[in-house]
Amino acid sequence: MTFRKSIFWLHLIAGLIAGLSIAIMCFTGSVLAFEQEIVAFAEREVRHVSPANHSTRLPLSELAERVSFTHPEAKVTAIAISSDPSAAVVFQLGRDGALYANPYTGAIAAPATTRTRDFMHLMEDWHRWLALSDEQRPLGKAINGAGNLAFFVLAVTGLFLWWPRKWRTKGLKRSLWFIRTDTAKARDWNWHNVIGLWSAPVLIVLTLTALPISYRWAGNLIYTLAGEEVPTRTSPPRAAGPDFALPVVPEGTPSVGPDAFLATAQQTIPPWSEIILRLSDSRNPQGLGPDSRTTGPQPVTVSVKTQGSWPRTATTSLTLNPYTAEVLQKEIFGELTTARQIRSWTRFLHTGEALGGGGQLIAGLASLGGCFLVYTGFALAWHRFVRWRKARSA
Repeated sequence: MTFRKSIFWLHLIAGLIAGLSIAIMCFTGSVLAFEQEIVAFAEREVRHVSPANHSTRLPLSELAERVSFTHPEAKVTAIAISSDPSAAVVFQLGRDGALYANPYTGAIAAPATTRTRDFMHLMEDWHRWLALSDEQRPLGKAINGAGNLAFFVLAVTGLFLWWPRKWRTKGLKRSLWFIRTDTAKARDWNWHNVIGLWSAPVLIVLTLTALPISYRWAGNLIYTLAGEEVPTRTSPPRAAGPDFALPVVPEGTPSVGPDAFLATAQQTIPPWSEIILRLSDSRNPQGLGPDSRTTGPQPVTVSVKTQGSWPRTATTSLTLNPYTAEVLQKEIFGELTTARQIRSWTRFLHTGEALGGGGQLIAGLASLGGCFLVYTGFALAWHRFVRWRKARSA
């Protein structure tokens, strides 16, 4: 068996085994590429407010009190403030959605329906865990992780198999673009080659950037290749702030509150476009103070986005003293270590967000192309099986 034939059978067998998992990830990935934009459009009526005849914004603490009064069951995980005067203040509720506060009138609004957000959560569950329950999620993650590895192999071997052994104009045209065909087999072959050629480079990037999400060893490999020490904690670097020795304060001292944290962030980074206050205790949306689920006071984490940042998903992370709002640590994306910058790039390159709307469109189209590759791949395998049976019968 020649080397090229061995690659072909590897390509065929990997596609047949992992095809269903790949099709699910590709379909859900094409939808999730524009998740934020789709949800924002569906909730546009409550996301925008009219700043006319209003010159003074209400304090965040007052808005938080109104949220607690109107929705006492809500567990706020973060508060997002935009520099756009027509944008509502967003009280994020994790996977349960969000509440929107008019910063001028104090009116609290909820989306008329959560069907769009619920649909996106369903797509995410299928994309990451095959929609399995909490106890079985590791199994779903392992299956999709293996499917992602198989998809990477398929993309690389597909490019190798596509490469013509003889460069002829007629044969090359059939592999570069769609042509009119006479049979279903010829059509499937043409579609498989054309879609595979144009989407394979993007799919290679998407599958590679998914490896650190699926496997810890892949994330650790980034630190090793960058010559940095592998972090020992299991959470992402920005998911929890580092340990700080906070000054001792009298027992019962309250947090300074969200308005002080917001003012510190605005003064520290004047050209801000969005500020996100991440709550350390979802049961205390007003204070953003010490986490009652842990021992001792906890710092407050604030993420700040600026206009024209590169990549567009880059943020500056501030760690603040919960009692004085003093900046304990400031982490700018451009000053992070090489490994941490790469990890951030891989996370947002996987959805195309790091490159803006154009990157998301390319990622979405490539994922949609993956669905057609699975279909045409199965069809070509069926044509081959039928031909083999006929030859054997003859």
